[in-house]
Amino acid sequence: MAPQVLLIKDKMEVRIHECLDELSTDLADQIEELCEESIKDHGVFAVAISGGSIISLMRKLSEAPYKKTIDWSKWYIFWADERVVAKNHVDSNYKLAKDNLLSKLPIVPSHVYSINDSLTAEEAASEYEFVIRQLVKTRVVNVSNISDCPKFDLILLEVGADGHVASLFPNHPVLEEKNEWVTFIANAPKPPPERITLTLPVINSAANVIMVATGGVKAEAVRMAIDDMDPECSVLPARMIQPSVGKLVWFLDVEAASKLTRFS
Repeated sequence: MAPQVLLIKDKMEVRIHECLDELSTDLADQIEELCEESIKDHGVFAVAISGGSIISLMRKLSEAPYKKTIDWSKWYIFWADERVVAKNHVDSNYKLAKDNLLSKLPIVPSHVYSINDSLTAEEAASEYEFVIRQLVKTRVVNVSNISDCPKFDLILLEVGADGHVASLFPNHPVLEEKNEWVTFIANAPKPPPERITLTLPVINSAANVIMVATGGVKAEAVRMAIDDMDPECSVLPARMIQPSVGKLVWFLDVEAASKLTRFS
């Protein structure tokens, strides 16, 4: 069954799915399409991913036909956020992605950019930003036309029940960061407390951003992020994801979409 598609703004689309399998297939189709466009345009596909259930929802990419039809040699993988733990730690976003997705795909190992887990959170964030800056210089990662930020071809984010995305949490000072590309958090409200994250200017400079939310527990956050609301809702991190020139697409199941005024 095709998803219900809502066009909220010129550059924002909401795709509502009856079940997770349908969502997963639609997500894979969308990623394949964006991949083909990016490779045709500039020869690579630079993707930043986060953790959580978004990894399992991307699982279709490791199956037919995607595993054979996608040019995996052109993929460059980054993390939108990461917990500052060892790479083999149960809380590691890298481990989650490697075990459940990346190990099943023919991606070039040197194209996978995980953080240095031997450093402090502050050092890891600084080094990760340096790595991205070097790749911008060599044009592996594009640069935004309207800022000095990197322009990832795609950033994939999952929305938390509190409206957080990546490791950008409500009412946290890191939301005000304007200069750094990658910053660190020492006191995240969810464990583990030490994390690194792409900043809002970087996320909003992406060519494409996909936001994923599933389950009724996310419905209120989705409503506050998408529907026209009173002014205080504007500080919700998920609502602050508004790409400057890129496209934003929400992938929801019916439970997460249940409180949207345009859907209910």
